[in-house]
Amino acid sequence: MSTTVQSLEREWSRFTPAERLGRYFTYLIVVAAVLWALETVEIIPEFLADAPAQMVDLFQRMWPIDWSHYYQTDGMGVHHALVETIHIATLGTILAVVMAVPVGLMAARNVTPFWPANFLAKLILAASRSVNSLVWALLFVAIFGPGPLAGTFAIAFRSIGFVGKLLGEALEEAKSGTIEALQATGAPWLSVLKMGYWPQVRPAFWSIAVFRWDINVRESAVLGLVGAGGIGMIIDTSLNTFRWDRVAMALIAILVVVIAAEVLVTFVRKRIL
Repeated sequence: MSTTVQSLEREWSRFTPAERLGRYFTYLIVVAAVLWALETVEIIPEFLADAPAQMVDLFQRMWPIDWSHYYQTDGMGVHHALVETIHIATLGTILAVVMAVPVGLMAARNVTPFWPANFLAKLILAASRSVNSLVWALLFVAIFGPGPLAGTFAIAFRSIGFVGKLLGEALEEAKSGTIEALQATGAPWLSVLKMGYWPQVRPAFWSIAVFRWDINVRESAVLGLVGAGGIGMIIDTSLNTFRWDRVAMALIAILVVVIAAEVLVTFVRKRIL
């Protein structure tokens, strides 16, 4: 009898043999990828060991901070460049929203039930997101020349993919009850869009726009490194002249603006949502 009971007992295992093999294979791929990456990066042990001392030396060069560099009458101070950075982020975000709305409408299959238009919109959104803002800035610097105009267009074209994709997804998640009722009464397409879709996606739309502006404030701070205006040009000039005290002033100004933008965006989103 005991032999029969023991034969009926099964050994419990968390994973099947196939799952265990798959986990080991995944671990092997991860380890191989990390080793390959380390070999490609070509870490020099001498530089890595000297990094803490170099960092301490860098912070010593930044002190004392050149506070007088914040505001200069010749317009070359941090204040002027910081205001220009905020303008680049704001105008770029507005321009991006204007261009992203029609693309988002085309990407939403329930709003535009025409697959070539959907494909074209998704292609535009993917192209916008796949190119980094610095690359967009280099492109527009070559077109418009150095300055904030190139930075504004770089921010705008980089943001189209973000705003358009999230707006299209919000439109596709809209409930169909009110929309079908409007369509049943023979309402035109614009009326359906205004009375059916807009009330449902309005909180998401403003939240997306405000959140993207917050991101653009951060991204526009570095566009000046490639000549696209803003505080990045002040940082680049200070780095080239080894004025680390001025670099520290610019970094502190960026930190303050980013924190203020985060607080403002949080407050606005709470009021909207």
